[in-house]
Amino acid sequence: MDMQHRSGRKIHGRPSDCAEHFIFLMPTEHNLLKYINVRTLIQRVSRASVSIRGGDKKETGPGLLIFLGIEEADNEQDVQWLCKKISGLRIFDDESGVMNLSVKNIDGDAMIISQFTLHASTKKGNRPSYIRAASAGKAIPLYEQFISEMEEALGKPVTTGKFGAMMDVELVNSGPVTIGIDSRDRE
Repeated sequence: MDMQHRSGRKIHGRPSDCAEHFIFLMPTEHNLLKYINVRTLIQRVSRASVSIRGGDKKETGPGLLIFLGIEEADNEQDVQWLCKKISGLRIFDDESGVMNLSVKNIDGDAMIISQFTLHASTKKGNRPSYIRAASAGKAIPLYEQFISEMEEALGKPVTTGKFGAMMDVELVNSGPVTIGIDSRDRE
């Protein structure tokens, strides 16, 4: 654990019985990047819509809006795990008002939007880097697999945006409930 003595000197190690003499440092973005790598951002929604520039507007009812970011290190097993995890998340209220039901339990809808910006790094400067986001050749097959597996898990078609397109997404977040899940951090 990184600590800083009141004198300003950095100390590496474990806090001792003299913890009152130390200031604990907050994790830096560099340290967090080793542990946090959001791939999906899930929002419980009353309704959502996506307008693809130059195309139609698609709408969905109560359920989940899933923003999906794919990086080069992702594979088919990551997609399978994420779909199982997301479709089983108990984030919808039961008759007692307790979040105890999944999107499957309520026969809810799902909208899936590809979003490479979930892998943005703001480590240096003010312009985000997307170097960890997968190339289209790697990402499109996994994106399509994710859609297919979510449809299978839910037992019905899902609504999607268009991979790589400029889109306008509108939503009404119910709760609000917003959860980030990464297949590398399987809790």
